[in-house]
Amino acid sequence: MASAAPQRHSCDSASETLEWMNAITSFLLPSKPLIDSHVVNFFKDNLWEIVDKEWMDCLCKEPVQNLLQLPSGIVQDYWPSSLKEFVTDLKALSIFREQNLTHPILQSIDVVPLCTVLSQGMIAKKKHEVEILAGVISKIAEACGAEAVVDVGSGQGYLAQVLSFEYRLSVIALDASVHHATVTKARSDRIAKHYKNKCATEQQLKVPQTVTCRVLSSDTLANLTNAVDLQKHVTGIKQQSNKEDILNEHFEKHPLVLAGLHACGDLSVNMLRAFVGCGRAKALVSLGCCYNLLSEEEVDPSSCSEFQEACCISASFPMSKGAKLFPLSLGKSARDLACQSAERWRSLTSEIALQNFDVHAYRAAFQLVLEKHFPEVVKSSPSIGRQGKALRRRRLGKLLESQIEEKHSQAMEYNEIGAEVTSHDYSDPTEPVWKEKYGHFKEFCESGLLRLGCGSQLQESDLIEVWGEVQPFTEMIDPFWSLRVALGQVIETYILLDRLLYLQEQGDSINAFLLPLFDPAVSPRNMAVVAMKVGSDLPKS
Repeated sequence: MASAAPQRHSCDSASETLEWMNAITSFLLPSKPLIDSHVVNFFKDNLWEIVDKEWMDCLCKEPVQNLLQLPSGIVQDYWPSSLKEFVTDLKALSIFREQNLTHPILQSIDVVPLCTVLSQGMIAKKKHEVEILAGVISKIAEACGAEAVVDVGSGQGYLAQVLSFEYRLSVIALDASVHHATVTKARSDRIAKHYKNKCATEQQLKVPQTVTCRVLSSDTLANLTNAVDLQKHVTGIKQQSNKEDILNEHFEKHPLVLAGLHACGDLSVNMLRAFVGCGRAKALVSLGCCYNLLSEEEVDPSSCSEFQEACCISASFPMSKGAKLFPLSLGKSARDLACQSAERWRSLTSEIALQNFDVHAYRAAFQLVLEKHFPEVVKSSPSIGRQGKALRRRRLGKLLESQIEEKHSQAMEYNEIGAEVTSHDYSDPTEPVWKEKYGHFKEFCESGLLRLGCGSQLQESDLIEVWGEVQPFTEMIDPFWSLRVALGQVIETYILLDRLLYLQEQGDSINAFLLPLFDPAVSPRNMAVVAMKVGSDLPKS
């Protein structure tokens, strides 16, 4: 067993970032069929044929733990040399994600452990994220002389409250949900009572201000410095009677920091554009997520006039001028892969991993059922992803409760099925494993058909026939999906580099970095885009 070579690329300058992105483009283009495929079509389109046969023959024999380590760049010495080279290259092209708080910009950072009052209601992941990010934002705000923070996509206000109560920063909690604003205010009021008892009477307690605002474009954020423009977008505001008072107090008199903890989809991109266009915004700390929700626009560089370039600026990917020159478009399937986590995969048990692989097989086989018996439903592009996840959770729960009892009951239940299908020339349907997997597939189909409003319009023989057809190929889904997940980290790297390059293309007026702030095993989307405008006390390296 060997680990892939260490990262050999840099993004300290625009030219280095562009070179890295060019290398990723050259690597990904030959793999586009694998990247663009969707596992639901695995059996319908014989997708195993996309993968090199030598690779597939090798990986089908691998124990599941070796497949789980593949996205982390772990190769086996006996693998085909071309497969080892592929995994090594994708690891070398992926950004280094191990948590690192030693960057000069974070020198002498003080991460304050959250007290019980502030962390109440947070899961361990959220506590880890908020604790570290609040310390980072406080350090950045100090460096650029900012006393105000705009928490973009603030949710229930966890980050905003820590910045306000613990770090004494003025915070605007900006979110599109009125419900979130109500929850934030109620939670802030409870926390304020605790801090009032701790503070001296002459100290002024800072409480987050909540703004309910749907950020449709970067202009919405950039216009935070102008009360009149903002008024067009704000649908409600709490905790202060006059909207202009809040804006005058927090934005027009003080420089501010734009911050976002996993601002979803286009929102994180709007943050970057607003940072560039907003004079009061002196610093940015942004962690994105949900790349699958990004708006992507393909641009043909050979016909991209100045007018066309201006028209496509609203697209969230690609952002940078440099990326628009590359012949690489991602698409939703690729951006879905960018949301995967090699660290999470590596931590799975073999049992849970096999359950996950099985669910992919059931979903792909179910697609064949739809193609054969409900073609009109297929045309409507049905989505039953949530149903699949719910089924997986139920199946794992049953497994943990009583695996032996479950297998015994299934064997009894499907005795007659075995006798019914012996005429089909598939793998032996009387085998316990065949009957068990078929039972799970049947349950998946029944749930899916019910969700799609198709009821029980199929005979059981129809399901048996489909499962018999696909069963010999189900083992190929495991390596197929593992290889696609391994590509996800390269795709995410490309998206992150595009955002960094966009800031670097602004010239010497902005210093920008990509920093892994969280433990990736706890919080997979741990890469922050951190930027400050020149004139602030920001170390350059």
